[in-house]
Formats: sequence, structure tokens, C-alpha cells
Amino acid sequence: MEITYFQSQIVLFEFEPVKIEDIRVVVRIDFGTTFSGFSYAYVKPDKTKIEIVVNDDWPGKKGFKKINTVLQYDKDFDSVTAWGAKALAGIPPKRIKKDKDLPKPVELFKLHLGKVLDSKKPKLPAGITPERAITDYLREMEFTEDTKTTMRQCLYDAGLIKSLGTLSLQFTTEPEAAAIHCMNVMKEHRLTTGATYLVVDCSGGTVDLTVRKLLSTDRIGETTERSGDFCGGTYVDDEFLKYLESVIGKSAMKMLKEKHYGQVNYMVQQFCSQIKIQFTGEKSDFETIEWDIDRNCPALKKYVTGSEKDQLSEDEWVIELNFRTVKSFFDPVISKILDLIEQQLENCSDYSVMFLVGGFSESKYLQNRVKQKFGHKISIAVPPNPLAAIVTGACEYGLDMDTVITRVLKWLYGVQISDDWEYGDPPNRKISNNRIYKFSLMARKGTEVSVNEEFSTRLYPVYPDQTSINFPFFYTSEYDAEYCDEPEMNLLGSFSVDLPDTYLGINRPVLITLCFGAMEIVAIAKNETNGKVYRTTFSNKE
Repeated sequence: MEITYFQSQIVLFEFEPVKIEDIRVVVRIDFGTTFSGFSYAYVKPDKTKIEIVVNDDWPGKKGFKKINTVLQYDKDFDSVTAWGAKALAGIPPKRIKKDKDLPKPVELFKLHLGKVLDSKKPKLPAGITPERAITDYLREMEFTEDTKTTMRQCLYDAGLIKSLGTLSLQFTTEPEAAAIHCMNVMKEHRLTTGATYLVVDCSGGTVDLTVRKLLSTDRIGETTERSGDFCGGTYVDDEFLKYLESVIGKSAMKMLKEKHYGQVNYMVQQFCSQIKIQFTGEKSDFETIEWDIDRNCPALKKYVTGSEKDQLSEDEWVIELNFRTVKSFFDPVISKILDLIEQQLENCSDYSVMFLVGGFSESKYLQNRVKQKFGHKISIAVPPNPLAAIVTGACEYGLDMDTVITRVLKWLYGVQISDDWEYGDPPNRKISNNRIYKFSLMARKGTEVSVNEEFSTRLYPVYPDQTSINFPFFYTSEYDAEYCDEPEMNLLGSFSVDLPDTYLGINRPVLITLCFGAMEIVAIAKNETNGKVYRTTFSNKE
């Protein structure tokens, strides 16, 4: 089954100039599936920019560019008691006196946004909706489609914007932010105008790929459709837990997660710091690790039964993690990433360089596997601090939103029309007055569009006495479509246009337009009879 993934949304704020020093402030929030962060920059009156500051001072955790997208509520889930790293109860088990009384942290709630398989969505506690979790999390990050619409509402509810329609709030994506940052560090690669480069954003939850062309020294365009999948760094952690389950038994792991979630998180954190980060994939660099259950997860012992308990007792509750075993945690995840890169490279043969960015791209094993497979085809680069590449790039975009000249449409867009039913059309689709609803194409998937490029079509009322007309817009992941209720079809939005002057009959044309390029789509309808213009904004389904 094909998985429809979604990319992390990056939120940008531009604050109005303050009267004292007349300085504009750009603040960027990266709301991610597993980790989030923010950065900011000031622009002086002469429009020169100073250093972009990436926040690395979080409650309970300092020196890190991002913090966990996790919330800890009180017993009744009435209020937030901790967030970020503190919400994970990531402390040694011996210091957790009442681990069983701790509410399970709420995490991965971003997966409830967009079109994601139900199997990928975590179960949320009763009374905790995705919207509430997002609002609570954004409120805790104190600076004191549908995804973007929801985010805009949540930002408003969290008190970060004063009105829902403010233009001071803009969106971009992690791959785009990464591409902008890479553009600004490409001088060392001596790329010239016209050069094409691939950005592979390996984050915690997803891996996203985007292809960009250098149009000038400070302008880029997108050349092919973005791609990606759920194969980020946290899936290595999942493989570790799967292996542990094979050793202790499914029942023991289930009870551990239900009764001692804090200790599970502690184990994962220990795995990451002691094994995952250091693993290079070279056997000569590796020493077999003795994973001590008494030290890392003492609560586990009371749930292990049967032959598993006999074996672990014989081994003094120590699990040996050898090179082959640890490598097996990485390989399924990295294989997916390599497949994604290979598919993207097949779409273009003249890439100048490939950039690896995002937190998981810091893995030496991932870097080595990518270089081994593709190093003979393309130059591979990892910017300094690849996790901060996205944080910095988003702020750079906020400072100059004209950086991105073109984007490639990820979806097929169109409008529902009422057409004459003809012989050959499905009989069961015939409606009254011998008509049929069909999908009318406006913009094709894979089309490279410039910022504010418009796609228009002219439509007419169906009936002479019709006084208004409703335009429902749809989008699909398919490359072609005929009807608006096909499996992959989704409603983008709709709006109505008044149609006076009924004496003109059906000769009352309306020009409808979709304007792409920005991260939010502008829909325009012009009544060409009286000149009245209607305008609305839809979330760009990136």
C-alpha cells in the first residue's frame, strides 16, 4: 500500500518594526514530528542582516538545537506539567519513585495532521485532540490542506498571532529551508548558475528529498517533485525495541510500555547516546555492548516469564549487543533512504552535489552507506551541523522570501463542473437535467510554477435563472482524474460567486484562477459581467 507522507511545516513570523530602533524581527518555528525548535534574526533599517540565532537553551536540556515534541499532562489531563525533554521522564529508573503513577507522555501527535495512515497515528488520551496538543505545545514554546489551516488556528489559540488572516505568518517546509541554507553554503563547491543539487533531509520521523536549481547567486527554483517516506532516525530506535521484544517476549514489552513508559524512554535515550550516535558501520570501531537490564530497566524483570526468563536469568539479565545485531537496527531504515535517493537520481542525471541534512544525517553509518552507493555518481556533502541547516535556512527564507523563484506542484488540481451527460459516460453518474459532475483540470501535477503564477479557466452558469454558483476545488496525487470522488481525490476548498443579471441567461462567464508558488494557494473568481472579484486562500497541500 502506498504511504502518503507529509513534510514538516516551518512557521515564520515577521514582527512589525519597533519604534525605538526600527528593527524588524524574523522568528521561525520548526514544528516537527519528533523534535521542534526555533530561531530568530534581526534586520537593521538598512536591510542588512545580523547573525541568525538558533535557540539551544531548553528547559532541562541545554546545548541542543531542537527539543522533543512531547507533552506531559497532569493525572486528569487538565493542564501541561512538562514539555520537551522533561516530558519524557528520561531519568535513571532508580530515581523514579512512582513511575507507575506517571501519566504517559503525549507524543507524535503531529501525525494526526494531513493524510497519514491510521497505523502511523498514535492513540491520544481521551479529551486530547491533535489541535489541543499542538496548541498546548506551541504555547509552551514561549516567545514570551488542512495542516496549515490547523496550524494557523493553533498558533492563534496559543497567542502567537493576533488574527487568523495575518500576513505576518508564513509557511515553508523543512526541505525548502534546507535547500536555501545549502544554497548559501555552496560557494565551497564552486557551483555556477544553472547547477542542480539534491537535498536529502533525514529527520527523526521522515526523510524528504527535494531537487533545486541555482538560478542566480541568491535565487533557486525547484525542478522535480518532492519525495519522501517514514524512514527517519526514530525508526532505528523502533528496530532496537523490536529486538528487545524478541528477547523478553511480546507480553513483557506490552506491560512495560503500559506500566513504565518512562523507563522505556530512558532505555531509548541510553541506546541513542551509547550506541546509535557512535555507530559507524565499521566492525573495527565496534565493541560488543553488554545491555544491563538491572541498570537500564529494572521494572522489566517482573514481566518476563517462561523460557525468556530462564535464559535471561542464566545470562544474569544482561543482553549482548554485537556488531551484527546493532547493524540490523540500521539497515532496514537506511535501505529505504537509499531507495528514495536512487529513485530521485533516476529523474535527473546532471546533479552537481547531494546535501545530507537533518538530525539523522549526522549518523556516520548513514553517511558512509550513501557515499558507498552514490559517491561515484555525485559529490556528497554534509554541511556543518546538519540539524541546524534547516533551522538556519528557514530564518534565511524569512529574511528574503524572494529566494524561491519556482516550485513543482506535488498534486493535480482542478474544479468540479456540471457537464452534459453524453453516451459513454457512466449511467449511474447521471444527475437531473441529463448532466454529470466531472473534474476539470486546472494545474497538472509535476508542473514547475513560478511564484504567483496563475492557472485559469472560464465557466458559465448551468441554468438561465441561476443567481449564484459554487466552485469546489479538488486535488489528487494521481496524474490524471475524471471525477471528484475518485479514491485519491481530496477537497481543497470551495467558495460561491453571486450571479445577478439573470436576463443574460447562461451568458455570464466567471473566470476562476488558482495562484500557486507561495505556500498557500490564492483562489480568485471574477464575474466578467459586472467585474466583481472574489478571493480566498487555501492551504497548499505540500
